[in-house]
Amino acid sequence: MLDGLEIGAEGVAEMMVGSNDTALRVGSGKSPVLATPVMVSLMEEAALAAVEAALPEGMQSLGTRLDISHIAATPVGMKVRAVARLVEISKRRLVFAVRAEDEKELIGEGTHERIAVSVAGFVERVQAKAVKG
Repeated sequence: MLDGLEIGAEGVAEMMVGSNDTALRVGSGKSPVLATPVMVSLMEEAALAAVEAALPEGMQSLGTRLDISHIAATPVGMKVRAVARLVEISKRRLVFAVRAEDEKELIGEGTHERIAVSVAGFVERVQAKAVKG
């Protein structure tokens, strides 16, 4: 089903930390440094970049699990680069090694899991959940 995917596939996502990306702004802390949820989002974006184009027509991947360490602070105005490398494919489950670095050092790393699903089936399940009654 996921024949187009290969172990070792990598994706990259980059950003410049702005004032809206800080822990203080997103509510995850009191410091004006890159917020952990923003770093995690960048890691997920890198994972998408690694596999989405190789998924079969009508399929997408959804994030299901994160095990991330955020080990260094990044100030506003600094560039951050996240890299995700596909390390395991188990049926529909995709496992990535992820890491993020700013211009000076490693700031976060860990694993991220996604699952490949049918877009139509997913939309149908979400719409059914939204129906009241």
